[in-house]
Amino acid sequence: MSTAAARPATRAVFFDVDFTLIHPGPAFQGAGYRDFCARHGIVVQPERFAEAVNAAAVLLDHSGGLYDPQIFIDYTRRIIESMGGSGDRVEHAAREIYEEWSACHHFSLYDDVPEVLRELHSRGLTIGLISNTQRCLSSFQSHFALDGLFTVTVSSAAHGHMKPHPSIFQAALGQAGASPDEAVMVGDSPAHDIAGARALGMRAVLVARDEARRVCPAGVPCITTLRDLPPLL
Repeated sequence: MSTAAARPATRAVFFDVDFTLIHPGPAFQGAGYRDFCARHGIVVQPERFAEAVNAAAVLLDHSGGLYDPQIFIDYTRRIIESMGGSGDRVEHAAREIYEEWSACHHFSLYDDVPEVLRELHSRGLTIGLISNTQRCLSSFQSHFALDGLFTVTVSSAAHGHMKPHPSIFQAALGQAGASPDEAVMVGDSPAHDIAGARALGMRAVLVARDEARRVCPAGVPCITTLRDLPPLL
């Protein structure tokens, strides 16, 4: 019997939120950072934003402990400083940006999201959210007209631990009433979403919407659109 034939049927599909289902608008691009910083008397160079984000990413690579807003504030501060910002108001600007990140109106759904979620829901699959965020996931559903599609929601701020800590995945599995081999995690982070889920025996699918930055872990399906997800389940 093949491995695929022996594998239990999928009962639950969990999604990361940021950069998997939604993407930030102008407020969280170079010009937006310039405007946030200007309110605090800080001058930055918006053209350095992409480079600054890449330089700061290392601060998020080793998360997985207790949720701590300071992790994200330090990450944002590093971006501001890499864009040329300095002074004692940088921390205040970074904190404002962190707090605004939870506001759904700054974000847009990827256009493939509603149709794919509704298709999975129509199949009778349990759909959940597992997110390293302080964002209210109930507000997220309402804002983007996704009410009724999610049975499970686990945010790291409410749960306490961040992905890839096993407990946040275990909490979602418990709410779904599914075993790890009946569940799939879908997300954009190899370290947080993919490695964390696979460590528990869950299957995982990497969403790499930017093909230029695609780094696919061995044995993990990689897709550039959620429209490619249903056949994998």
